[in-house]
Amino acid sequence: MASMTRRFSQLDVFTATPLRGNPLAVVHDAEGLSDAEMQAFAKWTNLSETTFLLPPTDARADYRVRIFTPDGEFQFAGHPTLGSCHAWLAAGGQPRDAQQIVQQCGIGLVPVRRDGTRLAFAAPPLRREPVDDILLAQVVDALGLPPGDLLSACWLDNGNRWIGLRVANASRLRALKPDHSRLKPLAKVGVVAEQDAEGAAGTQFELRGFAAPIGVAEDPVTGSLNASVAQWLIGEGLAPPQYVAAQGTVMGRAGRVHVHRDPVSGTIWIGGDVTPCISGTLSL
Repeated sequence: MASMTRRFSQLDVFTATPLRGNPLAVVHDAEGLSDAEMQAFAKWTNLSETTFLLPPTDARADYRVRIFTPDGEFQFAGHPTLGSCHAWLAAGGQPRDAQQIVQQCGIGLVPVRRDGTRLAFAAPPLRREPVDDILLAQVVDALGLPPGDLLSACWLDNGNRWIGLRVANASRLRALKPDHSRLKPLAKVGVVAEQDAEGAAGTQFELRGFAAPIGVAEDPVTGSLNASVAQWLIGEGLAPPQYVAAQGTVMGRAGRVHVHRDPVSGTIWIGGDVTPCISGTLSL
């Protein structure tokens, strides 16, 4: 196919300060691109995710997004949801409902609402399953995590599948130096701890997300993981219905994920700032 000029955006998600969150590349008006072309461009950007905006195929949606890592396509991911929605709105997108945008992606429809100056997405339904003891032992060993620091573990799956680990010590969490070559054949792993006095002020939890199976040793800020962790922790009474989580500290980032459980509907909303960094065109 002959190349054509398309609008392009690059944004930093889950931060109000450029270069301190998780970058996202967004290709607007992506009709006509093949799966192979989308995958090749995502590999070329070498970001954790690149998204492609398309007209919806579901009449209830405002736009459709496809989400690619350098190695494959995701059915859902959090920071691409907020970043893509921000880019769609900035390009003149007009939602049917002024208070809520509806994104169509691989898992279906995801509501996104304006939460003051931030956007927030509704956490998709979560499946939790126990982790096989042998696999869990391998993961804990590959992380270099002392077994006594592990409080609980489970599979977390909202269209993006992680092993979730809850650990006792945020300082120890920040000090982890995983063997990513050993994690790669095992699973993506998200680790959470209650924040301590040495952590970021105003945050109640700290997370790290290790995604070696998809070629990302550590993800700076992970919306889908935070959505799953929030449903897990709040559902078990281990977190308040509203809190702020820090992620990316060890990488020199300052990701902030704003979690809020609606007291009426029970929906958990995952919010964050989005900061535009690059706007232009590309030939693709």
